[in-house]
Amino acid sequence: MEHNIKILEHGDTQQLKACFRVFASLRPHLDEGAFVSQAGKQQAEGYNIAYIEKEGQVVAAAGYRVAHFLAWGKVLYIDDLITHPDEIRQGFGGAILGWLIEQAKRMGCDQVHLDTGHQRHEAHRLYLNHGFRLASHHMSLEL
Repeated sequence: MEHNIKILEHGDTQQLKACFRVFASLRPHLDEGAFVSQAGKQQAEGYNIAYIEKEGQVVAAAGYRVAHFLAWGKVLYIDDLITHPDEIRQGFGGAILGWLIEQAKRMGCDQVHLDTGHQRHEAHRLYLNHGFRLASHHMSLEL
């Protein structure tokens, strides 16, 4: 099934709010206002959102950016990739992930990277089926 993937225009607060329904299931610590504010800051730094709608509702989305790293070269980094829990197993996540990989190729990226929670087994299956490999552990320190 072909899914129409759209890219959110920077500064489109209305559509950003429409995407919140999906992002809230991945980022439950954010309310709509905090999400809109944070996404706006990230957009100023090159963050983009791709999304799929079904019957006028956003059902899947991905936040991504392109950056250069000494370790990997030019990378399309996927910050967020989520399908609404009511819409899983319909191919939406795979469609966006495949689209992101193709975007990375078109932009001349050397690699595609993402971090994923260790408990997200369904997501891991999707990533592995798209050729990703477990390559590192992500470390963090809260300040």
